[in-house]
Amino acid sequence: MKKIQFTLALFLAVFNLLQAQNNNTKGIPPVIADKDLTAYLFVYFTGNSVEEEAVRYAVSADGYHYYHLNNNKPVIDSKAISSTGGVRDPHILRGEDGKTFYMVLTDMTSSKGWDSNRAMILLKSTDLVNWKSSVVNIQTTFPGNENLKRVWAPQTIYDAKAGKYLVYFSLQYAGGPDKIYYAYANKDFTALESAPKLLFVPKSERACIDGDIIEKDGVYHLFYKTETEKAGIKVATTTDLTSGKWTENDNYLQQTKDGVEGSSVFKLNNSDEYILMYDVYTKGRYEFTKTKDLENFTVINNDISMDFNPRHGTILPITRSELKRITAKWGTPEKFPKVNNNPVLEGYYADPEILYSNKTKKYYIYPTSDGFDGWSGYYFKTFSSDNLVDWKDEGIILDLKKDVTWANRNAWAPCIVEKKIKGKYKYFYYFTAAQKVGVAVSDNPTGPFKDSGKAIVSTRPEGIKDGQEIDPDVFTDPKTGKSYLYWGNMYMAVAELNPDMVSLKPGSTKVIAVNDSYREGTYVIYRNGKYYFFWSEDDTRSPNYKVRYGISNSPSGPVEIPENNIVIQGLPNLGIHATGHNSVLQIPNKDEWYITYHRFSYPTGIKMGDAGGFHREVCMDKLEFNADGTIKQVTPTHTGIDAIKK
Repeated sequence: MKKIQFTLALFLAVFNLLQAQNNNTKGIPPVIADKDLTAYLFVYFTGNSVEEEAVRYAVSADGYHYYHLNNNKPVIDSKAISSTGGVRDPHILRGEDGKTFYMVLTDMTSSKGWDSNRAMILLKSTDLVNWKSSVVNIQTTFPGNENLKRVWAPQTIYDAKAGKYLVYFSLQYAGGPDKIYYAYANKDFTALESAPKLLFVPKSERACIDGDIIEKDGVYHLFYKTETEKAGIKVATTTDLTSGKWTENDNYLQQTKDGVEGSSVFKLNNSDEYILMYDVYTKGRYEFTKTKDLENFTVINNDISMDFNPRHGTILPITRSELKRITAKWGTPEKFPKVNNNPVLEGYYADPEILYSNKTKKYYIYPTSDGFDGWSGYYFKTFSSDNLVDWKDEGIILDLKKDVTWANRNAWAPCIVEKKIKGKYKYFYYFTAAQKVGVAVSDNPTGPFKDSGKAIVSTRPEGIKDGQEIDPDVFTDPKTGKSYLYWGNMYMAVAELNPDMVSLKPGSTKVIAVNDSYREGTYVIYRNGKYYFFWSEDDTRSPNYKVRYGISNSPSGPVEIPENNIVIQGLPNLGIHATGHNSVLQIPNKDEWYITYHRFSYPTGIKMGDAGGFHREVCMDKLEFNADGTIKQVTPTHTGIDAIKK
């Protein structure tokens, strides 16, 4: 009986632990959102001469048309990183943290013979430009490898079960065939933790090389070249990488009678399709095939173009910022398509507040951190830019769980104002937390921010029975110097702020009448003697979420509503939906204006149902006025704005 009780207790403990782990990860934004993978990096070498045995880069916008970088010259000096003077078979992997990259190479020059190498190279980078490298010589590092003849085509995959990066490669010992082995890399990715162990050998026990593993729906697919009576590309599958239990598919996958090797599979961005490519080395070309199930493949060579002739390489989906980083280093190909600038931020963010700082002469966006189930985010970040196109993540500036004592959930819709007080700049940051409005203060636009210790708005205005105390906006009247705080869902409230900017002037709270189109997200600007009030209509989960406006002679209303008062709404034919909750930026000393807003993430948000309302992305387009002062309706775009010049 005691044994049964102990077993039951152990089961419950393990179950509760797993449940807690699931609860901690469920509904949390991904490290890299699939929507932000908008380009491809092709890493390859070009031939068998020493000059050709080096890492080169090419890029593609669509996965079909590739353009070399750096005039098809090496981007890494082989002599600086290898023991032989040459490298081959580059494989690149994005790490689990989303921002670290791992590359592995065969340390070899073919001019010295196909059995001349005993080593591989491990490389690590955080920017795809600068790499730290380590040579791992299997023969000299691990005893018992005196008969080792060659080490070929290493690759890396993250083994979630072990929590480590697994490096796999083919080894051949004297008198035996090539087999695929593995070892785990150390934490620094500078060495292997142990001597190689056997990962896979076909039932035929004939040679197999050039392994490439991809995971799909919990199943690992190992594509490899077999050297049976008929050489070619085959695949084996398993649910446990190191179990040794593989199910082999007897079919050959290549769609050509010519000799092939170096297969590699990658998933097309924002698609359920994969491309299997392989090196037709006897003809100096690549063959591309497409599949959805990793079992049935269709040749798509006629859809592919490259302005170079690669050998055994791999293709990695990359983000817009990663593409910009490598093209800034090695140049943008002349025929490469123009890159869209919307969304302006990578990742899931919403409710953007935009600020120009007179102190730093930079622009800042303060958004809601989105991608949490049910709007359950708990921290705020900021992003900086000097041109409105390239944005730097400045990190978390306020964490409700660490920095705020009166609320720890639902971190939404912040706003900020810069004030010069006694000759020094101060930043007052208003935010929603647990359906109340708080304020935090800093000396810098990137923080650190210190919470005031209590909510500045915690109850509905007198006479209001419905709605929420959310979505603050702060506005300083250029005519009087007074500052006002606006807030409300289902009602628009305003109150004058005291000079301390962290409390409201008693008796100044009022509700501004609008009309039934008002939902939330008040934002106020001043132009040519008029006050413009912006607000969002409908629910943020609705594809019809949009921005409207009204005009007033006072920062506290009343508001007159023009006949055609839509500022921005979606364009379903372009896949743009739910364009709402905006802020507005005026370029200093110019009558030049921009609107920032969020929309459903493109292209998948519209397919998410209600979840589209908390998987949003921040965009920016130009805001223009008619001669009579009314606002021209903004056409939302994917292209976004061009970088501004100071």
